Amino acid sequence: MQKKLLVAFIALSFVSLFADTTYEGARSVLGSYIEYIGATAVIAGLVGVGEFMGYVFRLLGGVIAGRSESSKVYWLITFLGYGINLVAVPMLAFTRNWTLVILLVFLERIGKGLRQPSRDVILSEITEGIGRGKGFGIHELFDQIGAFIGPIVVAYALYLDGYSFAFLVLSIPALLAIISLAIGYKNYPEVKAVRKSTKSGKLGRTFWIYTVAMSLFTIGFMHWSIVSYHLKAANIMSDEGIALLYAVAMASDAAIALPAGIIYDKAGIASILIAPIAAFLEVPLFLSGNGIPAAVIWGIAMGAYETNIRAAVADLVEAEGRAYAYGIFSFLTGAFWMAGSLLMGLFYDIDRSLIIPLSLISEALSFSLLLTLKGHKFH
Repeated sequence: MQKKLLVAFIALSFVSLFADTTYEGARSVLGSYIEYIGATAVIAGLVGVGEFMGYVFRLLGGVIAGRSESSKVYWLITFLGYGINLVAVPMLAFTRNWTLVILLVFLERIGKGLRQPSRDVILSEITEGIGRGKGFGIHELFDQIGAFIGPIVVAYALYLDGYSFAFLVLSIPALLAIISLAIGYKNYPEVKAVRKSTKSGKLGRTFWIYTVAMSLFTIGFMHWSIVSYHLKAANIMSDEGIALLYAVAMASDAAIALPAGIIYDKAGIASILIAPIAAFLEVPLFLSGNGIPAAVIWGIAMGAYETNIRAAVADLVEAEGRAYAYGIFSFLTGAFWMAGSLLMGLFYDIDRSLIIPLSLISEALSFSLLLTLKGHKFH
């Protein structure tokens, strides 16, 4: 790997480390904060709508970048997205109104969604020389180091001075993320994929089967806002304990990220089969109060998913169509995650045990579809 590519890759990895410190730190206690300010589980489930809005903006960001013939557009979208989503988190320090809290969550997700396709296209180019699975695995490892640090920082800040102070402290890693992004841009300003985007009809049958399979995975994967709401509402853990448990989940995610990426480079789709299995197993564990093993399994599901979905999309689609492919993939998986989050929030208020069959059915369908693609190596 050339020196400038290496510096750009390291810089973008640190962007994710600092960014994840910021928003994963906030996410670790978001559900418990919503319960703290007096809102219901359905309101906690609205966080899933924010996720969906983020995925809508991934589609928008992907279309804009994919149809652009300028590297500056790719980087502008990336800077704008990080700027929006990293400003929104510290603003949570200044409100206890659940409407404003949800709006800020929406804004943070919109910013993340907007920049994701452009950032992933840039990463797919930078990591091409070392193997995309390995490259995205290393990047996900940095992601999860930040996601591990964030909840610990929040837990300590909560101990010192409550929620407002905790959210405000997160402005420090947010600023460091922007600085790191500027270093990445300086070392890789020219994006290769600045050609006319591939049309949706040319993405291919395997891409669409893969997209449906991972969409089914997300509908049965319990969002952490529901997890933390349950842990708080059922008096299973303190606010600080919930943040630390999220750190456990992020540590598990980090531990599996690089091995999952390496396995992907060798085995393709088989490296993702563990995701739907783990996504189902964590649901009854969380609901029965077995927080630590559930958090470990939750992290395994997230790590296998986050590391390899981006590598697989890059291998399924030619460079000029990747921004669009990332956008539409994220939009559809986001739609299913929103539906799953809302259903789980509704079921929780009616009878929380209904969440288990919902997860079982969706993850079984996801696993079955992935099995039909097992022979594909996506290279």
